[in-house]
Amino acid sequence: MTDPIISPTSGETLPIRLTNEVAWECSKPVSPDFVPLVDALIMRFGESLDAVMLYGSCLHSASSLDEGIVDLYVIVDSYFRAYPQRHLAFMNQWLAPNVFYLEVPHENRTLRAKYAVISTGDFARGAQYWFHSYIWARFAQPSRLLYARNDLIRERIHTALGHAVVTFLKRGSAALEAGVYTVEDIWTRCLTLTYASELRAERETRAVHLAQVNLDALIRLTEVAAPMLQGSLEKLENGKYQCLTHPEVQQQALWHWRMRRWQGRALSMLRLFKATFTFANSVDYAAWKIERHTGIHIEVTPELRQHPFLWGYKIIWQLFRRGAIR
Repeated sequence: MTDPIISPTSGETLPIRLTNEVAWECSKPVSPDFVPLVDALIMRFGESLDAVMLYGSCLHSASSLDEGIVDLYVIVDSYFRAYPQRHLAFMNQWLAPNVFYLEVPHENRTLRAKYAVISTGDFARGAQYWFHSYIWARFAQPSRLLYARNDLIRERIHTALGHAVVTFLKRGSAALEAGVYTVEDIWTRCLTLTYASELRAERETRAVHLAQVNLDALIRLTEVAAPMLQGSLEKLENGKYQCLTHPEVQQQALWHWRMRRWQGRALSMLRLFKATFTFANSVDYAAWKIERHTGIHIEVTPELRQHPFLWGYKIIWQLFRRGAIR
């Protein structure tokens, strides 16, 4: 399944300050607990492994990973080289990413990770061209490059991340009314749009929290991306940004976001179905994740555990009824 593409900009060259800023963010130190997880993935994917990215709530874990599940992206050169099972390669090619669960014993503890597998080519296309925000919204935010096969791959990842920042700000700011905004306002509103485009069990305050906790990095990323945003955002002397959206452009952008919302619901359902073939204990994990983010307790019965696809429909219906997702 290929994501629709709009407004290709393959001829655009990223400002060197943007790629340098992304590279600097990617290289920030992380907990040594991530090393065993990366080693396990290197063993799992062998020569097909191009890179391992860290994103999500564990990004700011400075010491250890005693709680929670780490969110990783595994970037491979080829789906058919990555899997001995061809059906997994076909599913990954049809609708990226595939999602798996990993446990690694380490120093009398168990480290846990959820990792998504995507090809280097799909990652680059998703960051720059995909209509839906699935990749470019996640990786416009700060992330860490835990492993890269070589310097060429490292540069390709940095370029993809730079394009993700530009795509996120262009498509998000186009939906804002003309006016003056702080960086925090811009990212909060744009993140809110992206959350609404997926069936994600997130509280409304999540976008606010992410914009605040990453604010220093977002200020720098917005500033160095500004040369690519002419006609969309213009930096003012007080550090705020003038949004230059015309009403016609805003209406078109809002229509695109409505389309992303419906597309995201369909893609989320398909990915949920696909994850039942790849993610061990997917039902229990999803129930834990939903309760963690919404406070809504989901009872997982033996019958529902045996039929996860039916479980998915039932839980999504419950979340709609209780206002957790809209």
